[in-house]
Amino acid sequence: MTMYRSRRSVMRSGAGLAAGVAASGLMRGLPAFAEPVKVSTPAAERLGWRMAVQLYTYRRFPFYEALDKIADLGVRHVEPCFFLKLDKARPSLQTNPSLPDDVKKELKARLDDRGMSMSSYYADLGADADKAKRIFDFCREMGAGVIVAEPPPEALDMIEKLCEEYRINLAIHNHPESPKQRYWSPETVLEVCKGRGKRIGACCDTGHWVRSGLDPVECLKKMEGRINAFHLKDAVEKGNRKSEDAPLGEGAGNYKAVLAELKRQGYQGLTTIEYEKDTDHLQDDMVKCVQFVEEQAKALGA
Repeated sequence: MTMYRSRRSVMRSGAGLAAGVAASGLMRGLPAFAEPVKVSTPAAERLGWRMAVQLYTYRRFPFYEALDKIADLGVRHVEPCFFLKLDKARPSLQTNPSLPDDVKKELKARLDDRGMSMSSYYADLGADADKAKRIFDFCREMGAGVIVAEPPPEALDMIEKLCEEYRINLAIHNHPESPKQRYWSPETVLEVCKGRGKRIGACCDTGHWVRSGLDPVECLKKMEGRINAFHLKDAVEKGNRKSEDAPLGEGAGNYKAVLAELKRQGYQGLTTIEYEKDTDHLQDDMVKCVQFVEEQAKALGA
């Protein structure tokens, strides 16, 4: 496979990329000089909130197309899903450990070239030890420090050992309440975290708490000290398991208070926007979400 020179290896000046330097080649459809991300949330970053986007937000686009949309938001961190497509030109490829080695290197180079990072990964992590090790290997290669998943309780002894070995955290994710969802409430997550090290914690999805009829601020208070990742999500209706998403601050999640509670706790880590309402106005809605977080970070004194 033809490779291009990473932006990190190209001479820069204060005005930007030095002109006249040619890359050694092109990957499939990628310009040789992809623009690096200009971060749009400096106040959030000062609070220690590393803004990210969950790739499920852009699920109708393959990863490589979604990267441009995320870069346009001024966000550097991404969280792929194990079941989503990687590349329009190669539709059989999904973003997971089954990728060929050369494609993994290609993916990492594309991220590096934009100054972006796969900082977390939504994984199909269960009780199969060999599969779990492949997931941890993939995350280490990609540079992900957090695995977001819903593993069964009986797998956590094995997973915790891998977390310590690889120095990668597990963030147990909550979906809306249903007979199939073990981890829908803070109590169910805290129960399996009891007695474990800090590498085992929660990915708090506030929108799903709202759908389950829970108060997200009270849920966050219960989870204090166990939050390893965060899915920023608002929902139109509290208690409606099928409620649509709303842009942050426009739903029933009391999102100003949610972010104020994160600030009170001194949370520092990934704050990942996941927006499930896919319409023709998706990018406009995502801009609203990013701007809302930055405005609240400023209001909170960042």
